[in-house]
Amino acid sequence: MIAVIGLGYVGLPLAIEFAKQYDVLGFDINEARVQELSNAQDKTREANIEDLKAVIRQGQQADTTAGLRFSSDKHDLKAHQVFIVTVPTPIDEFKSPDLTFLLTASAMLGSILKPGDIVIYESTVYPGCTEEDCVPVLERSSGLRYNQDFFVGYSPERINPGDKVNTLTKIKKVTSGSTPEIATRIDELYASIITAGTHKAPSIKVAEASKAIENAQRDINISFVNELALIFDRIGIDTNDVIEAAATKWNFLRYKPGLVGGHCIGVDPYYLAHKAESLGYHPQVILSGRRVNDQMGYFVANKIVKLMIEKDHKIKGAKALIMGITFKENCPDVRNTRVVDIYHELKQYGLDITVYDPWADPKEVKQEYGVQITTQLRGDEVYDGIVIAVAHREFLEFDFKKHARNNAVIFDTKACIDRNLVDARL
Repeated sequence: MIAVIGLGYVGLPLAIEFAKQYDVLGFDINEARVQELSNAQDKTREANIEDLKAVIRQGQQADTTAGLRFSSDKHDLKAHQVFIVTVPTPIDEFKSPDLTFLLTASAMLGSILKPGDIVIYESTVYPGCTEEDCVPVLERSSGLRYNQDFFVGYSPERINPGDKVNTLTKIKKVTSGSTPEIATRIDELYASIITAGTHKAPSIKVAEASKAIENAQRDINISFVNELALIFDRIGIDTNDVIEAAATKWNFLRYKPGLVGGHCIGVDPYYLAHKAESLGYHPQVILSGRRVNDQMGYFVANKIVKLMIEKDHKIKGAKALIMGITFKENCPDVRNTRVVDIYHELKQYGLDITVYDPWADPKEVKQEYGVQITTQLRGDEVYDGIVIAVAHREFLEFDFKKHARNNAVIFDTKACIDRNLVDARL
């Protein structure tokens, strides 16, 4: 029997897939989330609702050996033997790892842990975190001994929010365990649901490090083209034109400039840097890439203000529209979105800003960032400046021509609309 701890973007798809073959309990401390999922609804839009309904029905049958149930009561976890932890691992205001959710979940699991149980972590961490931070909490809370009474594993999540092609079962899964035998058991467990196959890492630390460098590599590559965008803006040439020309060479990697947020790429490099610094090494490349990417929102905001001045707009009180607040297109995920950097910088200039996003949850955005958004626009509203921050499919049908005729400055951070309609783009 399997229990998945944390039912967000990572935990829910995992629970559904395992529930097709195993008896699964989906656990979350958020009672509203548990109730929502019990009613076969999912605000993250990650779940296949028909699959969700099917495994819930299966879990309600008295003689079932598979299916999915939900709970927010930790006592319901006691009957299970395998616990998969998928709680958030964000960074704090100082860009240091925040392990609060991870260690709290570990303490809770320790209070119900039994001899023979296995705890598998999927949350993104730095190399060594599972064994050096989580295991001691499990031992203290349970009174049991690591690798004698209970065992652990690590299998980094590879969920790509909003992606309906590269889904959970179609992405190869890295696995690991605290002993060779446990590593094999964990690998076989994931192999039973992952059609793309698994890769059994030689140690938990290797598996942890593999996740950290996956996203650090992407972050560094994007920071390179973002820095190019800053340079080419000064030169007066279009970054995307340069990339198109360079991409005619067979081994050129076609990365595009943009805002780098989300639960992984904008966070994981700080976890890797934290570990390196704890060992006496100050990483140069990783943190320089982070610095470049973290300034892109401010560059966009300042650029659009300069363009508005060139078009003789009065800046204070000017109406601006920011299109999108999620961290990526066609997805409601607002975790670590860098669009808020554009918003706050434009606010500093005194602009009257409307943030429009039909995908985001207004309550979540208000609670997380203090920003009021709208999910619908009035057709008669006129704007002096428009920032296309996210390439939601709905935005591709927006009437940009009308606003261009009204002398609005249009900045396209995603290079997703006709370039003849925009004043600038990344």
